[in-house]
Amino acid sequence: MIGNDVIDIMQSRKESNWQRKGFIEKIFTLDEQLLISTATDPESMVWILWSMKEAAYKVYNRQTKIREYIPQKLVCSIASQNHDSITGNVICSGKTFHTNTILSEDHIHTIAVSHFDDLNKVIEIEKEVISKDKNGLPYLSTALQNTIQDVSVSHHGRFEKVVTISTSPIYN
Repeated sequence: MIGNDVIDIMQSRKESNWQRKGFIEKIFTLDEQLLISTATDPESMVWILWSMKEAAYKVYNRQTKIREYIPQKLVCSIASQNHDSITGNVICSGKTFHTNTILSEDHIHTIAVSHFDDLNKVIEIEKEVISKDKNGLPYLSTALQNTIQDVSVSHHGRFEKVVTISTSPIYN
């Protein structure tokens, strides 16, 4: 299963004051708050962690069909980081979601999957080819193969990302 989240950095600066009283404490665990407070760029870390939580929540929601506001139940950890990407995990209700976050000057994009190996199979697709099920969850329906495939849609400001896990081998 797959989830994703994209954040338009310019839009987030217009829409949300992450430094307002109580925001950090309401959304992030104590360990996540420590990551934010010790980051060289605290603002970016806020949106990286938020994006990880959102992407993982989409997988959690698809698995459980439970819709609820649970930011502190989605517990983020960072496994590795460089200047343009971060890998990590989000744990929620005993389930582990593996994440890969791509950083650019103007947006942050996180992919979350339930199986680690699927991170290497993620592809971006066109939005026109997707539908939604009775729960409002997006999927890709292929008439030729008579299959339904999970997709994740995210949009914020100037950016939209539609991703799925490829069923064909991907060679790097």
